[in-house]
Amino acid sequence: MNSLNLAAEELNPVLPHKAEIVIGLIAFLLLYFVIKKFVTPRFETLYAERTAKIEGGIEKAEQAQAEAQRTLEQYKAQLAEARAEAARIRDDARIEGEQIISELRAKAQEESSRIVAQGQTQLETQRAQIVAELRGELGKLAIDLADRVVGESLEDEVRRRGTVDRFLSELDNTSAPAAK
Repeated sequence: MNSLNLAAEELNPVLPHKAEIVIGLIAFLLLYFVIKKFVTPRFETLYAERTAKIEGGIEKAEQAQAEAQRTLEQYKAQLAEARAEAARIRDDARIEGEQIISELRAKAQEESSRIVAQGQTQLETQRAQIVAELRGELGKLAIDLADRVVGESLEDEVRRRGTVDRFLSELDNTSAPAAK
């Protein structure tokens, strides 16, 4: 039985054979060596590349953010400058408009004065013309009336003028106090 016991001890299903342990240990060490020598450096390289890409991406994002901030500041400065320019243009246009209105008013006033003066001159000319016509007409009527009243002929030109002038001056003298 001892030999059976011995054979039973050797065939224990829970404990592996010594040869399996040695082969498993050699395979594990060989696998560990291959992983340590080839796989781990590759993973480390990939990890380093990925880290560099991420850090580079973060750095690029920060640079892009800084560039965007600079661009935004430039845009704000340009916008403020454009607003100031627009305000200046509006002020200039308003001042220019006021100047134009002032010039137009002055021109209108000047034109109005010129028209009034021209009207006054035209009125004076027409008045003088009417007075001259009326004097002639009045003189003729006065001579006709005097011819009839006096019965003498006032054909003589000198006498006629003297009579007409005297009559008109008397007429002016009588109408002057009434006009005042």
